Amino acid sequence: MTEFATSADGTRIAYDVEGSGPPVILIGGAMQFRAFDPTTSEMAQHLAAHGFTVVNYDRRGRGESPADAPITLAQTIDDLRALTDELTEGADDAVALFGNSSGASIALAAAAAGLPVSRLVFFEAPLDPEGGEEGAAFLEELRERIAAGDRVGTLEVYMADMPPEWLEGAKQSPGWSTMLEIAPSLEPDAESLAWTQSAPRAGLWGGITAPTLALVGEQTLPIMTSAAASVVASMPNARSRTIPAADHQWEPRTMALAIAEFLVD
Repeated sequence: MTEFATSADGTRIAYDVEGSGPPVILIGGAMQFRAFDPTTSEMAQHLAAHGFTVVNYDRRGRGESPADAPITLAQTIDDLRALTDELTEGADDAVALFGNSSGASIALAAAAAGLPVSRLVFFEAPLDPEGGEEGAAFLEELRERIAAGDRVGTLEVYMADMPPEWLEGAKQSPGWSTMLEIAPSLEPDAESLAWTQSAPRAGLWGGITAPTLALVGEQTLPIMTSAAASVVASMPNARSRTIPAADHQWEPRTMALAIAEFLVD
């Protein structure tokens, strides 16, 4: 049954809880929310079976967590704080975070902002090179499309650097109307990716001491492997691992096992 946490500005954030044990929050990337992402919901069940309390939630502006644009990274981090408060009993209690794709950069930003994090694990964070300006330009253009109410343009901007067949496949899919509906919620994804280029990465997240695992698929785009290497090089307790996965997608049991093995390591 859906539960709700109340964020700092009063927005209700919908979530599901599976299992019992150390808490883990799953942070979806672009287009992901519970009703639109059965793969993550299934993974949450498998991860819970490994002995964890797993929260799968609808990010602000998606599913049962409605919110008006603009939606910011700061608000998204506030939402994670509200979920953390629901899962923990004391101010010093920590949660593990799993971030998928741009959910990984959101997880990094949340940990850098002081969210009490026990461990970080993420899959294929699509980070452009350190110190570049691509992220800031991307964010500016995306914000312009969102402010203009151009949802098709918002999705086209967001997916411009992806393989072109991904965008064409999305447009032809039954889910295109849903993607258009949640398009304004992509701003925190772009903002978090721009943040990763806003300063030297050792300064942005070098103070995050929580053990961190950067996962990449066996068949992936070059940006994903270089991003994982950049994270490992700029964090004190980070390492990377390759898992069976392809085309930026993973199998629920495989991912649950990879996360569980790292969290109990």
